[in-house]
Amino acid sequence: MKFLLMLMMFAATSSPVKTDNVLTRFKAPAGYKQSPVIPGSFGAWIQALPLKTNGSQCLTYQGKVAHTEAYTAAIVDISVGTQDLQQCADAVMRLRGEYLYSKKNYKAIAFNFTSGFRCDFIHYADGYRYSNNHWVLKAKKDYSYPNFMRYMTLVFSYAGTLSLQKELKAVTNANSIKTGDVFIKGGSPGHCFIVMNVVEDAQHHKKFLLAQSYMPAQSIQLLQYQENPWFSVDEPAYILYGALVSPGYLKCFE
Repeated sequence: MKFLLMLMMFAATSSPVKTDNVLTRFKAPAGYKQSPVIPGSFGAWIQALPLKTNGSQCLTYQGKVAHTEAYTAAIVDISVGTQDLQQCADAVMRLRGEYLYSKKNYKAIAFNFTSGFRCDFIHYADGYRYSNNHWVLKAKKDYSYPNFMRYMTLVFSYAGTLSLQKELKAVTNANSIKTGDVFIKGGSPGHCFIVMNVVEDAQHHKKFLLAQSYMPAQSIQLLQYQENPWFSVDEPAYILYGALVSPGYLKCFE
């Protein structure tokens, strides 16, 4: 009897923890249904990203409540870092890089610096280090996740909205918006949002969830206005830089 009780206690404590994501946390508005995504795609990966506990605050890299907290609908459960680096474009590149790393598609992990230098993960993982727009061999080969994060920190230091905007492809038909697309305007300051999920009605009108980081570097937060997290290119977005939620700023990775 004692052994059976211990076995039941072990089973209860070893059960897998269910993680919340955009599909489980945010139900489609009335009249809308989930837009399909391709299995294994960037969009599918984003939909599966775990969210922090409901009610979690948006924090800066210093652990302070961010001044964008009022717009928080949810927080993506991903590290911010300890430096003021993972801001708006950096958060988008972080998600894209994490996706490609999870697929072991190392050759596709590459981002341009604002200078135009192409910073690819293969060079970095093979031991090369950046120096004045050149690669210099300085270290041993290392494809580990900690080294990937060191590579991403390098990218954050030299890339931004200006460089990312040039890398992305224009979306010519805003009604084809999909999870993983980006609203972006390069500049100083520029800004960008990443689409975290898309739903549509019978007439194929789309609504979507948006996420961002900000300045100073902060949690990647899903956004809302007056407790409504669903945005549309057909309606004004009453959030900071909301004018970017417009067809002319919509771009994609693939």
